[in-house]
Amino acid sequence: MMADHYTLPDDITWTEVAPGNRRAVLSHRPEMMLVAFSFEPGAIGAPHSHPHTQVSYVAEGAFDVTVDGVTTRLDAGSSFIVAPNLVHGVVAVEKGLLIDTFTPRRDDFL
Repeated sequence: MMADHYTLPDDITWTEVAPGNRRAVLSHRPEMMLVAFSFEPGAIGAPHSHPHTQVSYVAEGAFDVTVDGVTTRLDAGSSFIVAPNLVHGVVAVEKGLLIDTFTPRRDDFL
């Protein structure tokens, strides 16, 4: 059961975003949101932008991450930040997991 402060593994619902790419909202309040994105090898997080600040942590795997036209390979333990409205996207080099924080919350994910 999701309470005001906690989310347990059995509370998490995964949503298919694109082939080999799914997401789960882990926790949220109006001012902030934590989201997990799971990727199969070769899966793409298509280039996009949004008005939210985003910080992403590579929890597992490796990704080619493009932010504002610059691509960098990031492995587990790396992170990146995206300012509002910058175009960004990822390609999973191997099976991986990103943990993303958005501020404010992405209401389109709810």
